[in-house]
Amino acid sequence: MAYERTELPRAQIEAQEAVAHRIAARFAAEGRRPLALVDTYGCQQNESDSERIRGYLAEMGCGFTDDEFAADIIVVNTCAVREHAEQRVLGNVGALNHTKKAKPGQIIALCGCMVQQQHMAERVKRSYPIVNLVFGPHELWRFPELLERVFNERKRVFAVDESAGTVTEGVPRRRDGRVKAWLSVMYGCNNFCTYCVVPYVRGRERSRRPEEIVAEARELVAAGYRDITLLGQNVNSYGRDLGSGTDFADLLRMLNGIPGKFILRFMTSHPKDATEKLFRAMAECEKCAHHLHLPVQAGSDRVLRAMNRGYTAAEYLEKVALARQYMPDLALTTDIIVGFPGETEDEFAETLRLVETVRYDSMFTFLYSPRVGTVAAGLPDPRSKADKQRSFDALVALATEISSQRHAALVGQTLEVLADGYDPEADWPLSARTRNGRLVHLRGGDASLLGQFFPARITGSSSWSLFGESAIG
Repeated sequence: MAYERTELPRAQIEAQEAVAHRIAARFAAEGRRPLALVDTYGCQQNESDSERIRGYLAEMGCGFTDDEFAADIIVVNTCAVREHAEQRVLGNVGALNHTKKAKPGQIIALCGCMVQQQHMAERVKRSYPIVNLVFGPHELWRFPELLERVFNERKRVFAVDESAGTVTEGVPRRRDGRVKAWLSVMYGCNNFCTYCVVPYVRGRERSRRPEEIVAEARELVAAGYRDITLLGQNVNSYGRDLGSGTDFADLLRMLNGIPGKFILRFMTSHPKDATEKLFRAMAECEKCAHHLHLPVQAGSDRVLRAMNRGYTAAEYLEKVALARQYMPDLALTTDIIVGFPGETEDEFAETLRLVETVRYDSMFTFLYSPRVGTVAAGLPDPRSKADKQRSFDALVALATEISSQRHAALVGQTLEVLADGYDPEADWPLSARTRNGRLVHLRGGDASLLGQFFPARITGSSSWSLFGESAIG
């Protein structure tokens, strides 16, 4: 489809807030304060979207609950990246038959990437009559209007038309927690990797204007948030649609200039667009975490071409070496798909060799999942599931071994951490993150350390985390 960048006028968001207030008045006139539950699946962008859904619900006068039987409104925010996520959603939505039977007036809404796919929207329409409202990511901005239609028309509402997407500012948010915050800098994707459905359900790349991002970041820091993650399907493409000359490295420097002590992280970085300018900015910005999530997906050049990734294994390794040259303490993580259609055992062995060369701090590993409408879904795939599972198990074993070794090398060191969780019943009550994103479980502190930076002595390690004690004083 032809793509033209579209920014919604703020007046349209203000109109939605007026609808939300009208719904709140309706509830007040009925003498009740309904409870809402927002159930989120998938990536950090979905988490960010759910914050906006909760923001609208709060303006509608709703309270919140984790009990689906107590909820008057249930919103399920779905993921489409893998079949397993979709099956989980459908299974859990099917189970809501029991809550709907117990509470016939309950409103159930499905939103997000899964239902933006036409075949899934049709499946919900046909097989899940308990669902009252279905809307895709592009329609989130008008959630109050759609929900009011459900109330007024007393019929099911579906809003999943194909769209390139828009940029919207001013949608209210209700964030969970007080230490970590998501901050979207752009939406959508133009890469069309052959296995990925994201460009079809999230639309084309749309960057927020830098002044809007900086203003929101300032508000987050002023509110006490200390760990801010910048979100985009490919943050390295930031700014290309704006025509202003501001790229992602420039944006990092602008955000780094905000007064206060906090950490800047970002997800996700596409290797073909990762530049020396970005690595230099990361190294020179004292608030930027030395953590790079750089999905390689495969180690075979033939498979990378079939995936439409836009780089070779050698080019990827060159970028890793350059990033580590600028940041010797860099924590590097990745995504890898096992069993892409046509991948041979020899080609998978190339992936293992690349992993042994790079030695990632941690890896997110997945068995290939065919997605309707993608190029890869139509490719021949002669390798058996059993063979793919053996390869997957070998990759996980290697990843675990390397991660264990890299964590063990940190035992005995004292590292600065930011506490972001506390459970007084746990053996290690405090959870924290190092500046480059490693998870640390701690003793020797309490809830007063939440949101604080302090030194921690690392006394032990496992495959996926570190253990230690606070070293204050």
